[in-house]
Amino acid sequence: MKSQWPSDSGRREEALTILLAGRARAMLKAPRLGCYTECGAFSLIELLVVVVLILVLTTLYWGSTTNNRGKQSLAACQQNLEKTYIALQIFANDHESKFPSAPAARTSEEALDALVPRYSADTSLFICPGSKDSPPPGGESIAARKISYAYYMGRRESDNQQPLMSDRQVDTLFKTAGQLVFSSTGKPPGNNHEKLGGNFLFCDGHAEASPARLPFSMTSTQGVVLLNPRP
Repeated sequence: MKSQWPSDSGRREEALTILLAGRARAMLKAPRLGCYTECGAFSLIELLVVVVLILVLTTLYWGSTTNNRGKQSLAACQQNLEKTYIALQIFANDHESKFPSAPAARTSEEALDALVPRYSADTSLFICPGSKDSPPPGGESIAARKISYAYYMGRRESDNQQPLMSDRQVDTLFKTAGQLVFSSTGKPPGNNHEKLGGNFLFCDGHAEASPARLPFSMTSTQGVVLLNPRP
């Protein structure tokens, strides 16, 4: 027998909201004895039940809204990274399949500055929609600015399934499966998406979301350095 609940989580919450609200109205309309018939007041238990129902409904509403906002932010961030890859790929085509690299670069801004403005004048692509970072001026150097993304300097197009960029990470170490790569508390560092994880852009151009703890192992490649954006 098929379940009568809708499969979509938002519809389940809406149905539960309607059910709880209906029960609250029924309780308020039901005939009462004692104090209600004599003085028209509600009993303490009835008032407590109504307060609890209001709290439940409020929690359901705001919980659903926050979760949806987080998913939308992650999706918009993936689109940013995929658009940035277009500039990275054109750069690689002009530089023997090598992605941008800057000698002695210590931040991702210094390495990725080679893309602006020739390969991308849209500097807003370097800002994660989930972060509170402000977009650098369009078409201007980002070397001394602040962006939202980490960068694996030293990669080539042939690295395929290896990560090329990501949301800001908790540190610049190469990590194995199960290790913390993004904030798990919502606090810095690595909290572009608070505690919802972050995104990775790979050398083949696809982007995918990751939880706070890495679901795969990174291969440490000679000559590849992970650079975080400046704090």
